[in-house]
Amino acid sequence: MTVTRAARLAGAALSVALALVLVGWTLRDLAVTTGSPADLAWHWAGDHHPLLRGRAATSGTDPVLIVVYAVTAVTALRSPVAASALAATGAVTLAVRLPGLWATAASSAALVTTLLELALAGALLVTAAAGRRPADTAYEPLPTRPRPGPAATAGVLLLLAGLVAAAWEVHWALELPAEITVDRFTGGRSVLTPLLAPPPGWLTAVLVLLALTAAGSVFARPPYARPLGLVAGALLCGSGVMGLAPAVRYELLDRFSGLYGVERLALLSSLFDLLAGAAVLAVLAGRGEPRVAPAPPRTPVLPPAPPSPRPPGW
Repeated sequence: MTVTRAARLAGAALSVALALVLVGWTLRDLAVTTGSPADLAWHWAGDHHPLLRGRAATSGTDPVLIVVYAVTAVTALRSPVAASALAATGAVTLAVRLPGLWATAASSAALVTTLLELALAGALLVTAAAGRRPADTAYEPLPTRPRPGPAATAGVLLLLAGLVAAAWEVHWALELPAEITVDRFTGGRSVLTPLLAPPPGWLTAVLVLLALTAAGSVFARPPYARPLGLVAGALLCGSGVMGLAPAVRYELLDRFSGLYGVERLALLSSLFDLLAGAAVLAVLAGRGEPRVAPAPPRTPVLPPAPPSPRPPGW
């Protein structure tokens, strides 16, 4: 199966619209902060000290999503895996933005943005499902399966990353009061996040579910596994950067041996997320397993024509 031209154009337009929404909020955040892109970048990385006035709307997840939307737009126009890329991007957007329906009540503009993004993400899923069509010819490019070696590597890394993230969420659930644990998933008053950001526990749950689902898919090696794994790898990279950037800024790595055990494990987990996400992107971004070209139709073998003139007794 491949995708119609109309579906490709619609998917690319929807992806660009999602990216532009976040770019608009990013420009708004530049006005809310000191106006320095560097300060906003540090805010995305988890350091909230540069913010001097107002509440930011974007978080470290948003620049990752902007990149995902841009790549999805290009993929929708050019790649045989367009349908899978549109479906993966739409599903992840729905999962990340769903808490905004109840967690952005303090800002009507953020709530409208959440509704808009959910509508665009739903449209991506509909476009991916309704735009599929059979290949016109036997030689038309079709989605390819991941190669066995890269699929196994990506599957192991995604599985480990999902388990590590789940273990950290269990750790915080045991360490924090029950009210704060619930708020980490629902966006309650005890957890202050940027206007568009999902609650941290919810985001971790989405990352765990995405990583484990992508791991299972790349192990099975269907054609849709590569786009799903690439989106998971991008979010893992973003998670690793957000964990490591404050440590780099405040020189915690130079004092690594003097940190508490939990702090060292957190830094090592962030480093693993960054390296695992980059490795998943590297191994799944290559070409898939080549398809075997169909054999040309066989010409039936006919008996030799009789000689002319026919000999006696023929």
